[in-house]
This record gives sequence, structure tokens and C-alpha cells, in this order.
Amino acid sequence: MVAEIFDLFGNPWVDAPAKRGRPPHVVTMKTRNRVNMLVALGWTNPRIACAMGVTLPTLHKYYFYELKQRDVARDRLELRRLEMAWELAEGGNVGAFKEFGRLMERNDAMVADRAFRGEEPTEARPTKSEKVGKKELAQAAAEQAEASPTWGDDLAFRGRVN
Repeated sequence: MVAEIFDLFGNPWVDAPAKRGRPPHVVTMKTRNRVNMLVALGWTNPRIACAMGVTLPTLHKYYFYELKQRDVARDRLELRRLEMAWELAEGGNVGAFKEFGRLMERNDAMVADRAFRGEEPTEARPTKSEKVGKKELAQAAAEQAEASPTWGDDLAFRGRVN
């Protein structure tokens, strides 16, 4: 059995590549979790790609779903922290119970701050405005020009022709 060797950052070490160029990127649950964590921390896509050792197109190709979840990633990370603290607290871990209490207090402070500022929690996603394409814009401009009383003035004869 061959033991796999890893570098300082946990990536598999390759002594001498068999082919020219960069080896193909292999997606694992560990790399998916890394991308999820970095998205939740607010990192930009170029920074994530650099940290992962891949190009930006490779990041977009293999981790499209994770990058798309940017708006809810922070809440999911916080939820996972609460779940883990609760599971450990139920198992009798006193430190986890205290940490769960701190997380609850932080959440309560966030809810109180929202209520103080008069912000309502959003239950449903806001509706997106319908995008208007080029053809629809051209049609609307043509209809508006036809309705204009000075539309024909551009074509009127204004001078002397020799």
C-alpha cells in the first residue's frame, strides 16, 4: 500500500508529473467545504482561486454551485456552528454548552439590533424586476417616436438645393 504524501497545505504531493502542464483538478468534499467556508467568510472569487491553487475559470467550472450560494453562505456557516455546539453540549461537553450560550446571546443581540433599527426580517426573497431585451427597447423607442408630434420635422426640407 502506497502512502500518499501531502504538502504543508494538505494538497497531494506529485514528485514528477507524467505529462506536461498542470494536472487536472480533482474535486473532493474537502475542497468543496473549503470553497463554502471561504465564500461564507466573504472572500472574493479571485482570492479563493489563488488560495485553492486553481485558475478563476477552473473555480467557476467546478464550484459554480458553491459560489452561487454567496448570499446565504454566512447563515449556513453560522447554522453549522450552532448545530455542532448543540450536539457537543448534549453529549455533556460543558465548554460547548457555554459556547452555545455565547452564540445564542450574539444572535439575540443581532435580532434586537434589527428591531431597534426598524428592519423587518425578510421571509421571502424579493422579486426581481423583469429584464427588457434589446428588441423590446427598440420597439418601445419606435412607438414613442411615432407618437411624437415633431417626428416628421427631421425629414422636412430646410434649405435651398443647387
